[in-house]
Amino acid sequence: MSETYDLLVVGGGINGAGIARDAAGRGMSVLLVEKDDLASHTSSASTKLVHGGLRYLEQFEFRLVGESLREREILLANAPHIIWPLRFVLPHLKGMRPKWMLRLGLAIYDRLGGKKTLPGSHRVNLRVAPHQSTLQDGLKSGFEYADCWVEDSRLVVLTAMDAEARGAKVLTRTECTGLDRHEDSWTATLRDDAGERTVAARCVVNAAGPWVDTVAKTALGAGTPAHLRLVKGSHIIVPRAYPGDHAYIFQQPDQRIVFAIPYERDYTLIGTTDMLYEGDLDCVEISAEERTYLREAVSRYLRSGVTEEDIVHTYAGVRPLYEDKAASNSTVTRDYVFEVDSEGGAPILSVYGGKITTYRKLAEHALEKLASHMPVPGRSWTADAPLPGGDMADRDFAKFLWQASERHPWLPPETVLRLSRAYGTRLDMVIGDAGSLGELGEHFGGDLYEAELTYLVDHEYARSAQDVLWRRSKLALHLSEDACAQVGQWFDRRSQPPAPQGRPGVHKA
Repeated sequence: MSETYDLLVVGGGINGAGIARDAAGRGMSVLLVEKDDLASHTSSASTKLVHGGLRYLEQFEFRLVGESLREREILLANAPHIIWPLRFVLPHLKGMRPKWMLRLGLAIYDRLGGKKTLPGSHRVNLRVAPHQSTLQDGLKSGFEYADCWVEDSRLVVLTAMDAEARGAKVLTRTECTGLDRHEDSWTATLRDDAGERTVAARCVVNAAGPWVDTVAKTALGAGTPAHLRLVKGSHIIVPRAYPGDHAYIFQQPDQRIVFAIPYERDYTLIGTTDMLYEGDLDCVEISAEERTYLREAVSRYLRSGVTEEDIVHTYAGVRPLYEDKAASNSTVTRDYVFEVDSEGGAPILSVYGGKITTYRKLAEHALEKLASHMPVPGRSWTADAPLPGGDMADRDFAKFLWQASERHPWLPPETVLRLSRAYGTRLDMVIGDAGSLGELGEHFGGDLYEAELTYLVDHEYARSAQDVLWRRSKLALHLSEDACAQVGQWFDRRSQPPAPQGRPGVHKA
């Protein structure tokens, strides 16, 4: 007899992981399946921000901005290792939005969302350091406000880990290839490297991101009533373009905004774009047009400018936005919409839209929606529940970092910082009983050792070098090609079956 679950969640991005976690914590039996790695598509291709969405005020999205600002505070408290405050400087450029509009927008932004731990906005003089040497001469004044940075891929992984710790089953590299509906359940066909098998579920949650309509058609024979607009967002990474730990938000002639953000210590992240996408969802790449757009966008402001030769890496993702008939891709709502179909038997809930910042609240609302179609036990609980590694005293990362340095004086300061940022209170699980660098196992270059790889395989679903070097970390930006290849070889050795052993006393020819 096949396994039976209350919920089958299809899609291992931020929304699927969030719904699986919330449901498992309420006592529901949950199976989460993802055809690739966790966060391998849209959820790892964001601008890495937990923010209210200042520009959404222009579309009068006050509910979304207010909810996002409240969620920003909750996520910062529950994952202080992978989320931290970031200051944004918004220069005023003549011919763009007038100063009074910027000031008014920021005043509303400061007041939406209720109690906040981050400081409010204020005017800033761009003719003094560090801005004077960074920005073009014509930029004299602007505004500064606070939002948060997030390690987006790690947020997804940690959310899935917590779901599993609460009883959910998480299967990566497992594709849902068939959904057959019955009066009170679904039979799902799952395919992985070992072949196909079936499971039963009382409800399906379709959180497949850009593939949401594909899964809906698999289940229902047609897309859901909601329409989907696929919008590609691309980013470029260049060597550090300016000093300081602040980000810039640059207005553009087309009314869009582009961020320039300190990234991975040595780099600057620049993004994003908004382009209608109709290509292969498994092979999403930045276009030459987007590269030019982003270079020109920051070169309007930065004294040094950005050239094509400066680009060291790019990434792109497709946002599955709810089609609200907006004229521009940049003004399509980033709010989330649910479609529930239960007329033909067991329910299926499809998720459209959403943003990283609101994923926790989206999960609560999804279960509220399902409660009209099936028993959903328990109450909302995730607002006060730290994610793995975030359970540090007083949510004080600086204090935790100091204590970690005291406990492990043999670790270089930059290594303690990186590991603490990635793993928080699980740092000691990563390094185990090691008392020196030599006891961390094979050294792959930089500060990457075998102990960390083993931890990622054993606890964080890592199955390939790509999983480690580009999703659970961005170490590929800091390691040589040879070092990255060695990580791949390490995974290759692990995937090979052990050599057959002869019985004692029997010679094998």
